[in-house]
Amino acid sequence: MDIIVRQGDSLWHYSQLFKIDLQLIYDSNRDVQPNALSIGQKIRIPGFVAQEYQIRQGDTLWKIAQNRNLPLETLQLINPNINPNNIKVGQTIKVPLRITWRLVNGGQRYDYQTLNTDINRLQSVYPFLQIASIGKTVLGKNIPEMVIGTGGKRVHYNGSFHANEWITTPIIMTFINDYLLSLTNHNAIRGLSTSKFYQQSTLSIVPMVNPDGVDLVLHGPPSSEPWNTKVIDYNKGSTDFSGWKANIRGVDLNDQFPARWELEKARNPDQPGPRDYGGEKPLSEPEAIAMADLTKRRDFSRVLAFHTQGEVMYWGFENQEPPESETIVTEFSRVSGYEPVKTIESYAGYKDWFIQDWRRPGFTIEIGKGINPLPLSQFDEIYQKTLGIFLAGLYM
Repeated sequence: MDIIVRQGDSLWHYSQLFKIDLQLIYDSNRDVQPNALSIGQKIRIPGFVAQEYQIRQGDTLWKIAQNRNLPLETLQLINPNINPNNIKVGQTIKVPLRITWRLVNGGQRYDYQTLNTDINRLQSVYPFLQIASIGKTVLGKNIPEMVIGTGGKRVHYNGSFHANEWITTPIIMTFINDYLLSLTNHNAIRGLSTSKFYQQSTLSIVPMVNPDGVDLVLHGPPSSEPWNTKVIDYNKGSTDFSGWKANIRGVDLNDQFPARWELEKARNPDQPGPRDYGGEKPLSEPEAIAMADLTKRRDFSRVLAFHTQGEVMYWGFENQEPPESETIVTEFSRVSGYEPVKTIESYAGYKDWFIQDWRRPGFTIEIGKGINPLPLSQFDEIYQKTLGIFLAGLYM
């Protein structure tokens, strides 16, 4: 929501009026000099939208503000050209509306378009949320990264490395929405104040690593050639893509990282297909390259890659993980009920590469139980179990 600066205003004053942390207002207005506000300048207030209201008989600005539990001054800020002593019946004004509900509907078939729609809606209400593209998919889709927080602990979450594990994306997006709601409404999540997470951590999220693959599973082959013919060929002539894990080129993106990649390649398919083909070489695919480049650039303290299914958490690789990894995964297990497993005979995954190259904590979290793609009927149960891990990833 935009307000208009008046003589003597300050960002601190706005934070008191709207009961929003000053840091969130700073971060929602990164192009503004806080100590040099100009009269008439627009300032974004996170967590609010401007709602139109038509004046009725007997209304005053004071009564309208009182009914909405807002200081009168907030109405004056959002209606700078209104004379408060001369409002007329039928006149339309703007009224600040605090957002206290989710904008994300996670319990639906969650494709790339839905993701982008939700990202745009969230950023419009929470402008301290930073959005950037980390690269493009084979089909040219931007791969979005979302960043929340200002702290020195750099934490990363991602989902939908595997196409038919797309439910990880709305699970992550629901957490992001709840985190943003908590920050702007001063509501604890499971008894935890999230404002300190914002100050202590910088959370990077890539909610959908594999947009081309997700859309393939949810909507079938692209209508354009050559991909329509190619993916059906890779899928052995079938138009049922429910078992498809790979990107649109038939490369498994979580077998793409240079962490004993040769061992993984030797035991897996040697041709493109629905799953487990690691490509002709490590980091051959644009989606994997984008994730590798992001990880190098951000220098994460820890990474959590969300997959389905099994309710297990893999936290080791070749005994190269640091001792703190076991402490962290023990807490993850406590808050979720998921089983920690140090390692299995698997290589070339994103968290494997992260542990190998950084010697920092990396985790693959297998959420839910059943056959991929998991049914949306499990959504609420999965979210409640996973929520503790999302939070612990920030406070541990």
